[in-house]
Amino acid sequence: MFNKETEYALRGLVYVQIQQMKGLKPGIAEIATEIDAPLFYTGKIMQRLVKMGFLMSTKGKGGGFYFDLTRPDLPLKAVIRAIEGAKAYSGCGFGLKSCSEDLHCSLHDQYAPIRDSINNLVSTNTVQSLARDYQKGDDILLRRR
Repeated sequence: MFNKETEYALRGLVYVQIQQMKGLKPGIAEIATEIDAPLFYTGKIMQRLVKMGFLMSTKGKGGGFYFDLTRPDLPLKAVIRAIEGAKAYSGCGFGLKSCSEDLHCSLHDQYAPIRDSINNLVSTNTVQSLARDYQKGDDILLRRR
């Protein structure tokens, strides 16, 4: 549904949060292994997330990635929007540029409620809520396939 960069970013952020809840700061190699993603691509994604302000990092011994605990929980929608843009929440299911309530494609009436439901899902869930669910054992988000 989302592009690979978004999928890896979300899984990487959740993994960082899980580790931070244990008092740890994972590095790129660990994150890439645990989310089953290519090492160099993971590195680029994680650094991009730092530049976007979603994550922090420190270098050297004891370094790694972590969240600023003074900031509010990070909605999934904010990450998706930063990587993919707003079209994931407002775009046409058929890919048309001019699809709207007034003049729409043949998929519009069926796709709009699905798109709105996904929008609600990613607006109400956060990286931190997914990490808490994972810790409870309710989620297989990061298990290797």
